[in-house]
Amino acid sequence: MKNVSMILSHLTNQPQFKYLKQQACYQKYISLLGSKWKKAIAFVYIKNETLFVAVTHPGFKMELNYNRDLLKSVLTQLASLDTDCTMLQAKKVVVFHSKYRSIIQEGTAEKSVPYYSELASSDFTIESKDPDIKAQFEKIKTTIKCNQ
Repeated sequence: MKNVSMILSHLTNQPQFKYLKQQACYQKYISLLGSKWKKAIAFVYIKNETLFVAVTHPGFKMELNYNRDLLKSVLTQLASLDTDCTMLQAKKVVVFHSKYRSIIQEGTAEKSVPYYSELASSDFTIESKDPDIKAQFEKIKTTIKCNQ
């Protein structure tokens, strides 16, 4: 009986889905770098034997420029040890700032507007002789009825 991992591995071995295999190798590469760099790197790709590393903040760009040798050595070790990632070959490393966020995100709660049911009731009487005050209270009553 086939399970999900067998089906996915079969699909990634198809020529039309070679980009899925590359993407999985890029994810392995980022996971090998360490937690500090995982948060810093938005995405990576290889084009014309050049490794392009997109970072989320310009400060990380400066740090990764100093560690280009580390990036290249981890890539060559991954390509030599993992048979699925042999296509990862790069001679140069280019680090650039990207507006996109990191793939690995910390748990952030989505902000939404809380909606509450109306707790006030429109069961009150107005005992005033001033018609302006009565009109204002009637307006408040209709607003409360509309919100319920």
